[in-house]
Amino acid sequence: MLCTPETIGKQLLRAERLWMFLDYDGTLAEFAPTPDHIHPDPKIITLLTDLAHHPRIRIAVISGRRLRHVRSLVPVPGVWLAGTYGVELQTPDGQQISRLEYDTIRPTLETVKPRWELLIAHRQGFFLEDKGWSLALHARFAGDEEADTVLAQARRTAADGAQTDAFRILGGHKFLEIGPALAHKGHTVEYLLDRFRWPGAVALYLGDDDKDEEAFAVIQAHGGIAVLVAKEARETAADCRLDSPQAACQWLTTLLRHYGPPEMTEETGQRHRE
Repeated sequence: MLCTPETIGKQLLRAERLWMFLDYDGTLAEFAPTPDHIHPDPKIITLLTDLAHHPRIRIAVISGRRLRHVRSLVPVPGVWLAGTYGVELQTPDGQQISRLEYDTIRPTLETVKPRWELLIAHRQGFFLEDKGWSLALHARFAGDEEADTVLAQARRTAADGAQTDAFRILGGHKFLEIGPALAHKGHTVEYLLDRFRWPGAVALYLGDDDKDEEAFAVIQAHGGIAVLVAKEARETAADCRLDSPQAACQWLTTLLRHYGPPEMTEETGQRHRE
């Protein structure tokens, strides 16, 4: 049985520090019509800015979108940004980290891409997204039967084109993606927690789909808390559920308010320089 958000909030307020890992689409914001629709939300930017300025809070936004899109959606200094599930990272001071050699990934994707383009040619409701590090096939606006058929064919094509452990195929509702095995939110959380330790911090993860579920177990193994953002209850490893992105943002706002205003201390200055 899941805990209530209020109970989880009280637990978090007892933490010395919080390291928040936040998905974006479906968690902080409603889904855009396509990934190429990039409309920064001033309210979300303000919320993340206020969270990032608090000396007891560290923020990482982990998205399946490419990093440059995440950067446009979250133009907030002092925040970790992770694109393509964490294959590409931006540190709080703006440094970019690629956790793989691009040239080892791209040739396989170039083999798969024209096959997927041919598969959806002249079909309505499909969108092929080239993220550089991965390829994603969206069928959100296609009919259910046609989406199932096309995505099944695309999965077979991807499996034939990437017969190596260096790649993984991600599914979802009317969605398919091929990318590096390192494109994994759980691996990314593990990487950040291990490489950039923050003593005394409790990890908190908010996410809405199966890619976020992969991070929930990692967060919990580190003594942290996982929160699912979903309209309806479903099987999940999360500790509690919020029913919408609006509810998630309000919950974070309330949590920040209870933490109180940041104090101008030596630690505050250090946090802003990280």
